[in-house]
Amino acid sequence: QAQLVASGGGLVQAGGSLRLSCEPTGHTFHSTGWFRQAPGRERELVGTFTWNSGSTYYADSVKGRFTISKDDRNTVYLQMNSLKPEDTGVYYCAARLNFFEDFSYWGQGTQVTVSP
Repeated sequence: QAQLVASGGGLVQAGGSLRLSCEPTGHTFHSTGWFRQAPGRERELVGTFTWNSGSTYYADSVKGRFTISKDDRNTVYLQMNSLKPEDTGVYYCAARLNFFEDFSYWGQGTQVTVSP
């Protein structure tokens, strides 16, 4: 059964960096997405990585600061630089089997807190 294991959250000061990891087991996916949810707000898409092409998509709010990549073991990373307090939230990785499907495989959330 496919699973995603997310890790790497923590507390950082504004302007700092964190790297989140999402390790999939049990399946090969079409793409991985990173989502986040701040207190009192809806979950939002941060960005996506397409496995076979390496193409990426980023939300405007993180473009130029966040980078998604994948290694040879299919672990997908979210490198977050120049962090802002508004980046605070629970971050989730998710995966889907093809472009036309929803992200139906979810990892556990990891908390990211950016202090002013």
